[in-house]
Amino acid sequence: MAGHFEATPDGGAAVALDEVEIAILRSLAVQLLELIGPGDEPAEGEDPLAALFAEGPSEPPTDPALARLFPEAYGDEDSELRAASAEFRRFTENDLRTRKRNDALTVVRTLDALSLADDGGAVLTLSADECRNWLGALNDLRLTIGTRLEVSDDDEGEAGSLYRLPDSDPRKPMVMAYLWLGALQETLVETLMP
Repeated sequence: MAGHFEATPDGGAAVALDEVEIAILRSLAVQLLELIGPGDEPAEGEDPLAALFAEGPSEPPTDPALARLFPEAYGDEDSELRAASAEFRRFTENDLRTRKRNDALTVVRTLDALSLADDGGAVLTLSADECRNWLGALNDLRLTIGTRLEVSDDDEGEAGSLYRLPDSDPRKPMVMAYLWLGALQETLVETLMP
């Protein structure tokens, strides 16, 4: 179980993590929360139903990582498609941000609930619902880190230059995190497949 998820009898998954891995996962999830931004909770005295009908932004984010997490729906080849993308974003981005925030919060909360053993490790056991949250968060973390590392689709298939970075390269720790998150994500997907 060390380093990869295994299925549990109740449809969830479990993974053994050491103290450093827990700290890295928690730190990355908190950074993702900061990137996504705070939730749009109704202000005191504000009608909570009004929040359901609040419109989101119509312009794509300028931060490349956020643009990857909240991509254009229809591309931007012509003005008609840009208008359709803006309309789609206006009605969907707030909900998408809420889901991504909930996924990252689940990661933080499940990690915070762990009790470390004497050896500094713990077994993280997730319910089926928590697995789905973790899959979403792991995917968002990989998209964000990949964007910051300027990983292209070609790099994804081969992982070519990522594996060959010298230890002196300042990107090396993030590359290692990117690859490790990918391995975690892959084993979590495998545990959930029938």
